[in-house]
Amino acid sequence: MTQVVEKYIAGSELFLVGIDVDQKDGVVEVTLDSMGTVTIDDCVAVNDAILAAFDRDREDFELTVGSYSISDPFVVVPAHYLKNVGNEVEVLTADGRKLKGTLKSADDDGFTVVTTAKIKPEGKKRPELVEVDNRLQYNEIKYTKNIIKF
Repeated sequence: MTQVVEKYIAGSELFLVGIDVDQKDGVVEVTLDSMGTVTIDDCVAVNDAILAAFDRDREDFELTVGSYSISDPFVVVPAHYLKNVGNEVEVLTADGRKLKGTLKSADDDGFTVVTTAKIKPEGKKRPELVEVDNRLQYNEIKYTKNIIKF
């Protein structure tokens, strides 16, 4: 199913966030995101492409195609991180550290979050607030999510 979706969305701004399959109930959930927006027409078109690729008389499943929610934690897809560069994020690392800062960059190997820390410069009496780049690999984190402010 992954190949069907990726082939269909190739060349578009859409990217596949994930496919969840509940084999017990025969439910398949496909989640899409985009560097722009995901429309209902995008979801319908991907749904139709998937249904056309499978023999519904032999394959019995319930299919849902939807867009990723901004309030959900990121999925480890580099495009997902690239889309959110510049946004404020919260990261929980695998070793339990929680970082809050701005997503500065992302690539295939990991991402960088800029945080603010109090550091005492050499020769000064008081600590100063400085920006610190925190480079993380995707396998070093439990989750990353947007900080939503109203």
